[in-house]
Amino acid sequence: MIQVYTGDGKGKTTAALGQALRALGHGMRVFMVQFMKGRTYGELIACRECLPCMEIRMSGRDCFVKKGAPEEADLRMAREGWEAAKEAISGGDYQMVILDELNVALDYGLLPAEEVLDFLRGHREGPEIVCTGRYAPPELLDLADLVSEVREVKHPYQRGEPMREGIEY
Repeated sequence: MIQVYTGDGKGKTTAALGQALRALGHGMRVFMVQFMKGRTYGELIACRECLPCMEIRMSGRDCFVKKGAPEEADLRMAREGWEAAKEAISGGDYQMVILDELNVALDYGLLPAEEVLDFLRGHREGPEIVCTGRYAPPELLDLADLVSEVREVKHPYQRGEPMREGIEY
């Protein structure tokens, strides 16, 4: 099945990681591509140290991508991440594949939406696929079996608080 976690609130990647933890607890193998992320997030450290059956591949730089005008490096890294994701989905080694921030990568034009959607339509019998990020395209929402919207009500950023290690990254 395909799961989508979208919306403007904090917690979409966290929800996907919760799904991964549940799958790992049942002996499944999990592959995660983090599109548009290049910072060493806590989940990357934890997986490397504690979860040998989960692989995370970062596929972005530690800077913001300009919507509508991505740099060549951003396009290249998104393509590399997508190719790794397709291999993980098709290869049979993983029971869950998480496409973290895929929705944003599609919205920013880093990957062709129709190519991604066509591939996902053709792999309905493969592993559980979890897509995260704001701006999920309507076609992905239609294709998905589960859609959850995370809505921001209040966030410390609104008060000017900086990102906190172990909480936001």
